[in-house]
Amino acid sequence: MTDRALVVVRAGALTTVQDRGRPGHAHLGVPRSGALDGPAAALVNRLVGNRPEAAVLETTVTGCALRPRSAVTVAVAGAPCPVTVDGRPVSWGAPVRVPAGAVLDVGTVTSGVRGYVAVSGGVAVEPVLGSRSTDLLSGLGPAPLTDGAVLPLGTPGSPHARVDVAPCPAPPAEVVLRVTPGPRDDWFTPEAVRAFTSRTFRVSPASNRIGLRTEGPALERAVPGELPSEGMVLGAVQVPPDGRPVVFLADHPTTGGYPVIGVVRAGDLPRAAQAAPGTPVRFVAVRRLVAERRR
Repeated sequence: MTDRALVVVRAGALTTVQDRGRPGHAHLGVPRSGALDGPAAALVNRLVGNRPEAAVLETTVTGCALRPRSAVTVAVAGAPCPVTVDGRPVSWGAPVRVPAGAVLDVGTVTSGVRGYVAVSGGVAVEPVLGSRSTDLLSGLGPAPLTDGAVLPLGTPGSPHARVDVAPCPAPPAEVVLRVTPGPRDDWFTPEAVRAFTSRTFRVSPASNRIGLRTEGPALERAVPGELPSEGMVLGAVQVPPDGRPVVFLADHPTTGGYPVIGVVRAGDLPRAAQAAPGTPVRFVAVRRLVAERRR
């Protein structure tokens, strides 16, 4: 019987299993989670012939190395990086056949932050609440990869894509995030609201899967004190006491007491996921009706 599994040779800085996430459980305090760069995860699944909901690996900066126990087709995309099989360079952004026992090495990114690795059949860890995603906030799903871990694989489905290299957007040199003001923008001074949508911020090294933290002008409060905890959504821009906006990403808390000055359009969040520390960030205000029509 074929041994459908991957052995983790090098786990990298942070490599997790991700799929489309587990929406619909916020009332239980469970975030959506899932791949931060959804389009990149969908692309690698298409390249290897997986269904869209198949679980992939999300790497962070330093990549990972894997040894399949049986021959598999893989694809790597997202943040550009060198890819080798047993030391031989192979294509990034294209389906690649990896023999049983060979080592697939996904190297350190040359730009961006997060890479995505799909394997034919998908990563078949046990689902939790309908998803195989690792949630760093709640601890649900499989633990981040460690050296020596073994990941089961599903049964391959459709043949892999017949392409040489798929077009992939480059990680952003500047991140422009369309934001709908509110619901708590009235908790800030008029000068702070103007600064939020006119000044340039930068991505903080403290950013993670929970939120993109920024450095730059501090947004001054007009209302002192704190709110009672209220529901938080994907893309909410919360402003903690230091005045620096935090954009909530897939593993964000489902409630919070800091005021939300705006909500970023969901379609802009994959760019935020690939923004390396120091990348300029600008928030552009859009009317609610316009934002809904352009989703």
